[in-house]
Amino acid sequence: MTSSKKKEKYDLILDAALKVFAEHGFHRSQVAKIAREAGVADGTIYLYFKRKEDILICLFREQLGRLLQLAHDAIQDITDVKQALRTICEIHYTHLENNVDLAFVTQIELRQSSLELRKEIGIAFKPYIELVENVLHKGIEQNVFRPDLNVKLVRLLILGAIDEVVTSWLISGQKYSLAAQVDGTVNFFLQGIDQ
Repeated sequence: MTSSKKKEKYDLILDAALKVFAEHGFHRSQVAKIAREAGVADGTIYLYFKRKEDILICLFREQLGRLLQLAHDAIQDITDVKQALRTICEIHYTHLENNVDLAFVTQIELRQSSLELRKEIGIAFKPYIELVENVLHKGIEQNVFRPDLNVKLVRLLILGAIDEVVTSWLISGQKYSLAAQVDGTVNFFLQGIDQ
């Protein structure tokens, strides 16, 4: 099998897994359901993944990688650190609003995972954490954000708030626009960290 065919099948399996995990929950999703959704034999899954947990880790890594790349590319030429934070939040909310299955898996299913699995996912999340921390450090250097800012704590608060806003949106049944929450989220934080 050519490497492009392998990549195509790998992506097909991850797309199917996302749909199955979102619909049935990670713990109630059998590999056979994922294979059926992907249109492949059960054994084919095991050519790419050793266990179901590996599918979830790879899914998260791939999807978070896309989100991180979108955010990184979008803020690359932005010199205004406040706008950079707003852009990261906007991309995060918009990306998840446009992919509800991904939102369900990342917000609901990952919380019900084992500690070992969450640690693996934490490693994949580290570059996203660093992206936010870099914006905060830059804001301090530019005298836009307070010099006494505890960057790690503020980063935790920002990402925690973003996370909670997405979770609340899901639990509400997506009755409102997630992307419309960007200004409220970012303005709340800017009032606390502005110089």
